Amino acid sequence: MDINALFTDEGLRAFTATVRDQHVRDAQQYGQIADIVRSRLQQTPIEGDRWMSKRLRAWKVARQIKAMQKASTEAAAKAEALYATYVNEVLELPQRRATAEAKRLERKQGRQAAVGAAVAGSLNRTVTALNTPQEQPGATVPQARPAEFVTPDNPWQQWPMAAGGERPPTNTINDYFAKGEGQ
Repeated sequence: MDINALFTDEGLRAFTATVRDQHVRDAQQYGQIADIVRSRLQQTPIEGDRWMSKRLRAWKVARQIKAMQKASTEAAAKAEALYATYVNEVLELPQRRATAEAKRLERKQGRQAAVGAAVAGSLNRTVTALNTPQEQPGATVPQARPAEFVTPDNPWQQWPMAAGGERPPTNTINDYFAKGEGQ
């Protein structure tokens, strides 16, 4: 077998088809043998058997052959999976990468065009706003607080107090702590 042939599409396809067919034939033969062995052992008594011993013994032996059949069926499926994975991961990869790169460039050009259009629109609005004369009303500064709250005598009563806040705020931090003996 030429190992270099495995790295071509036709060579790997031929190899996997051969392996798959061999495993399928083996699985069929294992199934037939399991049926024959099971029925023969069910009909063959061994001295000292009880009433279900023949069937149990036949089932145990046939179960091993059925496991071989299952393994061959799975091996045939794995041969097909090998070919599909090779095609997907090796043969089609350059084409998928080229398609992805083309989409990426298209998105990038679309974003650049959108940014360019947004900048052009912003500049257009700015030029229009700067060239348009605007009539401005007289320069009046709105007051932040109405005048009735301000009293020049006591700075603590410039703002209305909440309910129960009739006493003026404390002047220093020392008012929060008791000046006591023992310190």
